[in-house]
Amino acid sequence: MYQVLRRSEQKPSVNRTIAFEGEPYGSDVSLFLMDSPPGHGPVLHRHPYSETWVVRSGEAEFTVDGETTRAGPGDIVVVGAQIPHRFVNVGEGRLDMVCIHASERFIQEDL
Repeated sequence: MYQVLRRSEQKPSVNRTIAFEGEPYGSDVSLFLMDSPPGHGPVLHRHPYSETWVVRSGEAEFTVDGETTRAGPGDIVVVGAQIPHRFVNVGEGRLDMVCIHASERFIQEDL
């Protein structure tokens, strides 16, 4: 069995990000297709599962357990379960990034 979610069926948020939760489709992963403007990013938070980011274009600054690092096109950043983290678009243009959640649905605790 397989399913295809056509681009026309995906509804972006006001900041042009698309959220996909795998549970309704029998998938064990969820993800965000980020397309965010400079200065944008979530508050410090954590998940009960790991999260992986793939930067496609732009530049992001990640804060993970109190440490900061930057990532650009082609870089992959991984954070383990329960580790506080956040990121922000520090580039001059939009940040195109895939945020992969190792869970069939999003579970987030803002800190």
